[in-house]
Amino acid sequence: MSARPPTVHKFLRWRITPLTARRLASYRANRRGYWSMWVFGVIFVLSLFAEFIANDRPLLIWYDGGLYSPVLKDYPERVFGGDLPGYPDYLRDKDTIERIREKGWMIWPLIPFSYNTGIADLGRPSPAPPSTRNILGTDNQARDVAARVIYGFRISVLFGLVLTIFSSFVGVAAGAVQGYFGGRVDLYFQRFIEIWDSIPLLYLLIILSAFIQPDFWWLIGLMLLFSWMGLVSVVRAEFLRARNFDYVRAARAMGASSTSIMFRHILPNAMVATVTFMPFILSSAIVQLTALDFLGFGLPPGSPSLGELVKQGKEAATSAPWIGITAFFSLAIMLALLVFISEAVRDAFDPRRMVPGGAAAEPEPLAAPDGAKTPPKVGGEGGVLQ
Repeated sequence: MSARPPTVHKFLRWRITPLTARRLASYRANRRGYWSMWVFGVIFVLSLFAEFIANDRPLLIWYDGGLYSPVLKDYPERVFGGDLPGYPDYLRDKDTIERIREKGWMIWPLIPFSYNTGIADLGRPSPAPPSTRNILGTDNQARDVAARVIYGFRISVLFGLVLTIFSSFVGVAAGAVQGYFGGRVDLYFQRFIEIWDSIPLLYLLIILSAFIQPDFWWLIGLMLLFSWMGLVSVVRAEFLRARNFDYVRAARAMGASSTSIMFRHILPNAMVATVTFMPFILSSAIVQLTALDFLGFGLPPGSPSLGELVKQGKEAATSAPWIGITAFFSLAIMLALLVFISEAVRDAFDPRRMVPGGAAAEPEPLAAPDGAKTPPKVGGEGGVLQ
């Protein structure tokens, strides 16, 4: 018999296992979580291209036989027949706009404003109510609310994803060390976590903000100091349970190193509980960033922040209710989708919900000699032990 080709062997090695197939079927059976994943994924992918959806620069300019893309590259005013070496303001520079229209055309994004664009020709004091030009109105600094929601959604989700990934790495490593070695290592680590967890994060932020201007990565680093503890207890329990299993003892007897046993043999089993908790960590990170922005200790002033939008909605609850309503629905929809996805992931990894449809498999009752169904016995000879 001829040996399998390397490509076929590689395919068979990486094929979907029956357990993974059952988990995927269970996840798809949860219709609410499944469609929430698609809706959230589409919104997030669109937000990644926010510069092409909401921007105060044209997407394309055809001028004097040349094609330009100001959204991707800065062009000096001289390129479009001007006299100044600076960059034109495509939204307010009427001379540049007229020159371009005389020798070409412009294609604008769906929303012709960026998150920090100050609109000067509102015709009324800001904040202005929703209109055909500003579909969600403007805030107290005459900035388009729809543009700030799109950019704010993107930065909130990216912040949560980055923090979740880093926290998972640190939390899994810490829990693995605790659970595998146990003894004094586990005892001292638990005491350290109890002391470290008692440090108030908000007070620490207030103190450090007096010396450092917070930004995206500064907040990631500071919140990472505390967010990793959420997964430690879960991973630690899995390693404590599995470290005395027969396959672990066999690997240890064969001379495998502790690192190899931890991350090649035990960790794949512990990742089930880890993956189940990760969407909840993502939701928590987004809520924490929103709360910090609301209190003024988050992203730098002027950043596209949903927390700052919530703060403006609170301050202008009667004079500009559209700001608070927009902030509420933006956060509510985003967090609801994440919670639905989290529940679907949790049910997919639950061994009691491995049947498509979300219900556990019920044991088939035993058949009596005459063909009639009888309820199963509990224990006893010939019975079914449940």
